[in-house]
Amino acid sequence: MDFRWPPPPDGRPDRFRPPVTRGPQTGRPTLPAPPTEQIATPHGVELEWLLTGEGDPVTVFAHGLGSGIAETRPLGSAVAGRKVFFQFRGHGHSAAPGGVWTYADLARDLRAVADLSGATRALGVSLGAGALCRLLADNPGRFERAVFFLPAVLDTARPAAAQERLTALIEAIDAGDAAAVADVLSMEVPAQVRNSPPVWAFLRQRLDQLMRDGLAGGLASLPAQVAVQDRADLAAVTAKCLVIGSRGDELHPVTVAEQLAEALPDAELHVYDRPGVVWTQRADLRARISTFLNLGPDRNCPNG
Repeated sequence: MDFRWPPPPDGRPDRFRPPVTRGPQTGRPTLPAPPTEQIATPHGVELEWLLTGEGDPVTVFAHGLGSGIAETRPLGSAVAGRKVFFQFRGHGHSAAPGGVWTYADLARDLRAVADLSGATRALGVSLGAGALCRLLADNPGRFERAVFFLPAVLDTARPAAAQERLTALIEAIDAGDAAAVADVLSMEVPAQVRNSPPVWAFLRQRLDQLMRDGLAGGLASLPAQVAVQDRADLAAVTAKCLVIGSRGDELHPVTVAEQLAEALPDAELHVYDRPGVVWTQRADLRARISTFLNLGPDRNCPNG
């Protein structure tokens, strides 16, 4: 991919773009970054987090590999109560302890943030969904409600193609190769919207963040790992769960979403017909997540 920087949408020189496209774009999946804080955790790993909203319920949001607070914030834009966004170890300004990391380590990060904030609900995206699986397998009663968006792995390792793409991202960042990083990031966006101004804005922001903050080497071993040793370990989970998958997504096979929904005792499954739902089905996705998380302990009782 020819990634000129900054890239002109639709291949047009920037000077010929209509002035209206220079303003904020509807559908853009990221929001301006507000100031974050560093918090100490009981397991000794300092994490970066952001608190927004007020009141109950409190929901914690766990991002995917190479993503972060900016990518998970839009998923909570219609969720009621206090929202807690954070960066896993090795991402953003969070610490990067030595050694090989596992999903148990990520689950420990997620559990610490949830405990420190009093969260009773959780949403995990991709890597974050795997961490949430591991947390609930070890602590089945920890949350009242949980959303798993695009789970990527359960008790079987990711496909080789997915492992290779994630490994390529980490290696490109480590090598300081912005063009290679941009190529990998662009593959996550549906081809039909890849050259649109909102996508370029998203890619610029994410590329800038990754090249500035990097990704820790400890993340390199995660693409080959499983979240739980046996999906049967999820049979004791008490949370009401929503699992959201997408057909045609190489990094997040729909079979993983289906297996997860089947393994959880109280789960509903929704599968989108095409990948890239953050771009193509954003309003429906946001409404689906908020409707589920805004319900009270009784499934039929809205909060507030």
